[in-house]
Amino acid sequence: MGAGENKLYYGDNLDVLRRHIRDESVDPIYLDPLFQSGQDYNASFRAPDGSRAPAQVRAFKDTWTWGHEAASNYDDVIEIGGDLASAMAAMRSFLGECDLLAYLAMMARRLRELHRVLKPSGSLYLHCDPRASHYLKTLLDATFGPYCFRNEHMAASALADEVWAVSEDA
Repeated sequence: MGAGENKLYYGDNLDVLRRHIRDESVDPIYLDPLFQSGQDYNASFRAPDGSRAPAQVRAFKDTWTWGHEAASNYDDVIEIGGDLASAMAAMRSFLGECDLLAYLAMMARRLRELHRVLKPSGSLYLHCDPRASHYLKTLLDATFGPYCFRNEHMAASALADEVWAVSEDA
């Protein structure tokens, strides 16, 4: 892909990164992954008159479980070694083989590839759920280096309002 050319890929970003994106060729990267919400999300359809039709199809699944695929993701990260493998091993040690570790193993493989394709002067912006952000920051530090973090932006959300409401009443 030459300068000024844009392409839209459809599919698993890990496969796209590995097969189509050159080393140190991307800047910036905006990453808006699944949030480990534990829910399935559906695409709803509308009838010709604009009313909601009863038909739905699952758009994507944001449910992670520890199993064969998660163990394979984890093993891939560990085999390569380095700081990311050490961070994942530490997380497995204290989290155990749980749904959150399955999510983090999936993300770790992608962060490694994003590091490979990001230009040395590039920036990565990660939009993530606050319930996993501290774990993802650790993986980012292990991938990009602990001194590469520049800033954090926190947006207000309905979830944040609920959490603060509970905190204030406690």
